[in-house]
Amino acid sequence: MDLIGRVLTDEVSKLSGIEATRVCPPMRRRFSNEQSTPGVGFTADRLLNRMWDYPRYVSTLQDQYDVFHVIDHSYSQLVHKLPASRTIVTCHDIDTFRSVVTPLEQRSIPFRAMTRHILSGLKCAAHVACASETTRDQLLQYDLLPQEKLHVVLNGLDAAFSANPDHAADNAAAKLLGTEQHLDILHVGTTIPRKRIDVLLRTFAGVVASYPEARLVRVGGDLTQEQMELAKQLRISERVVTLPRLELSTLAAVYRRAALTLIPSEREGFGLPLAESLGCGTPVLASDIPALREVGSTAAQYAPVGEVNTWVEEVNALLHQKNSQPAAWLERRAQGIARAANFSWKNYAEQMAALYLQTAKEDIQ
Repeated sequence: MDLIGRVLTDEVSKLSGIEATRVCPPMRRRFSNEQSTPGVGFTADRLLNRMWDYPRYVSTLQDQYDVFHVIDHSYSQLVHKLPASRTIVTCHDIDTFRSVVTPLEQRSIPFRAMTRHILSGLKCAAHVACASETTRDQLLQYDLLPQEKLHVVLNGLDAAFSANPDHAADNAAAKLLGTEQHLDILHVGTTIPRKRIDVLLRTFAGVVASYPEARLVRVGGDLTQEQMELAKQLRISERVVTLPRLELSTLAAVYRRAALTLIPSEREGFGLPLAESLGCGTPVLASDIPALREVGSTAAQYAPVGEVNTWVEEVNALLHQKNSQPAAWLERRAQGIARAANFSWKNYAEQMAALYLQTAKEDIQ
């Protein structure tokens, strides 16, 4: 979300007649400090900031701006403290609201009460910008918002995500991953349950049987204890390389080094790593879910969610193509690069700016 905040501040401010200001109040720490490891204290601080400090802070800004934009739907409670008729919220997915819209999502009564409060804020917003058609369709499916409030504004892609070499970034990636040639299988994303890291690890373990030189490279945080135990059981722990948070240019270089990117998520609102990987010329095998199909179209390969045997077969087939059918592999890369060209932060900013102007005009009327 920080990325979108930076993009909007930079790109929208370039447009005639609009001045964009990024408002990001500092986190107030009562029970933790910056050196603390995540735990109860950090969780309490995060909750108090989200539900108490930030709403109080934004309530002081009502007369300072013509339009407000909450760029993360999980902060929609802020709409209650803003002039709702001049407030836009970007909704990336409906995961935040699953506990109140899906009976299978079992959460505590206090958690669900908090979620309803956040959702009520989203419903009050003048307009909701959806990160994908998939997100828009899910909001309509669960009857959370009327269609006239919803606008699809697709995420963009930073210029760094290119298939062209970048000497400095490529050297930075080499320092992290080594200069020797490896068959790197890449995953970019967090380790939360819906990312299905279990499928990623089991798939990689199956691929190693055919490609013993393969490594699994992860960007997006350390594996959880449970995931590390699974890696040990699968005897692949030594083959898993976890990288720290990277600059965009270095991340792009990591994509370019990889043979293939895997995205085994069971739910996504957009799937930015898919577009990033395609833009860097690295083919993708992704879960066959609507959001990832929407982003990748025919330029990516798909496998059913959670079906590890099929994932292994598809990865092996793609790696075989890479090694034995260079012309077909080059065509696959070219299709990915062409598909990624459809995602532009400039276009994103222009569409958001138009929505800002529309919202301001409606409020005056």
